[in-house]
Amino acid sequence: MPVLLSTAYIPPISYFAALAKEMGGFIEVCENYQKQSYRNRCRFYGADGPQTLSFPVIHDNGTYRNPVSEVRIEYRRPWVSQHKRAIESAYRSSAYYDYYHEELFQILDSKPERLIELNMAILKFFIEKTGLDIRVNLTEDFSREGLLTTAEGTIACEDLREVIHPKRENTILADLGLEKPYFQVFSGKHGFISDLSIMDLLFNEGPAAADYIRKF
Repeated sequence: MPVLLSTAYIPPISYFAALAKEMGGFIEVCENYQKQSYRNRCRFYGADGPQTLSFPVIHDNGTYRNPVSEVRIEYRRPWVSQHKRAIESAYRSSAYYDYYHEELFQILDSKPERLIELNMAILKFFIEKTGLDIRVNLTEDFSREGLLTTAEGTIACEDLREVIHPKRENTILADLGLEKPYFQVFSGKHGFISDLSIMDLLFNEGPAAADYIRKF
């Protein structure tokens, strides 16, 4: 059964694990934008422990109630340069940072107008760099119960739109037997932290990231 996920900015490892399990799924773009979610934020491992990066979006007509596909990103604040500095500070000493960061930063520097454009460019980047066999499609209509209408007919999906959320713990990695440690730059100070952004896994493990996610 394919999974149904909300769009996410540099998604957590559980997001990729859920996609890899079924070799793909659907990204919801017809739902209304929601604050304080992975739609515009990610968690990473900094010198002081787990930290969050987020960026502002434009609230047309003073409301958040706009479809994700129409939400535009606010660039008047210098958040791109702030995110790049934070990522560099956290991962410049990791084994594979030099192999991947420039291309990731190029995506950020391109400043796509819309949220979905930025998030999909980043998602495709990490799918390519991890080498995971994942195919994703965008929804055409909003689904309330994980049932999607497509050209091939009605498809039932595992609805994870609100399961993978920064304010809620999920059991996806544990259920797949993937809740296991890997090397992290600051683990000597704070211990291993599970289910951070996929960039934490890629910058630290490089080509082995796919094996970590696929081992179920």
